[in-house]
Amino acid sequence: MTKLTDTFDIYNGVKIPKVAFGTWQIPANQARQAVSDAIKTGYRHIDTALAYQNEKEVGQAVRESGVKREDIFVTSKLPGETKTYDGALADFETTMKNLDLDYLDLYLVHAPWPWGKIGANYDKENTEVWRAMEEIYNSGRVKAIGVSNFNVHDLENVLKTATIKPMVDQIQYYIGFTEPKITEFAQNNDILVEAYSPLATGGLINNPDVKKIADKYGVSVPQLAIEFVIQNGVLPLPKAVHEEHIVANAKLDFTISDEDMKTLNGFPDTAPSHFHNPTQG
Repeated sequence: MTKLTDTFDIYNGVKIPKVAFGTWQIPANQARQAVSDAIKTGYRHIDTALAYQNEKEVGQAVRESGVKREDIFVTSKLPGETKTYDGALADFETTMKNLDLDYLDLYLVHAPWPWGKIGANYDKENTEVWRAMEEIYNSGRVKAIGVSNFNVHDLENVLKTATIKPMVDQIQYYIGFTEPKITEFAQNNDILVEAYSPLATGGLINNPDVKKIADKYGVSVPQLAIEFVIQNGVLPLPKAVHEEHIVANAKLDFTISDEDMKTLNGFPDTAPSHFHNPTQG
């Protein structure tokens, strides 16, 4: 049974809450309230990014929450478009100014390529960006660093020159799309895998096969989908705007049996029409 305060261990000893509250696609004018509701519900891990254009509101909600800063884990991300050492340092300063927090718990490279050039090779640039990430980490202003949307090749490229290896890889991951190649490579290298879009941005909600197993436990499809990710040793980032969904997604007081986990892990893609990162899978 998962609680929002349960944690995974990052290899450098930092503890990271097992469920994150994602803020992708939450507009700035709704982000402050959504994050406030999430913290009030008990979420202690909040994920944002410079590209989401809601860092200021996320930071405000964290500061106003009444919860001690050290008890909330905050993640943000360097834009995929930023592919220079100096650019990475500058964007980090922008993020810190936006959030108005003394430190960041986790900072990720949002993608191995600019979003307009998915799949293009930026190996050389990514080693420079990672050098900046290591400098940011060594400054003490960030407790952990990692990447997002990196496949095996992208991880291997960074690992060749890294003095500090990535601690996290945040990838698209949901029932039927668990990216086994990347996941296995990351976990074999002590890199924690995080799952964005664990509900396939709602794409798997009406999947009858998933619903059948959810009904067996008397839980919703989103609750089953989130718990499935956690029981695979992966950290989910469910997103919601309405308070009732924020609260419902946090009710993970059940355990999926080994047999049902095996069944779920054997499912074909449960949201085949959902956007898929073409460099992964």
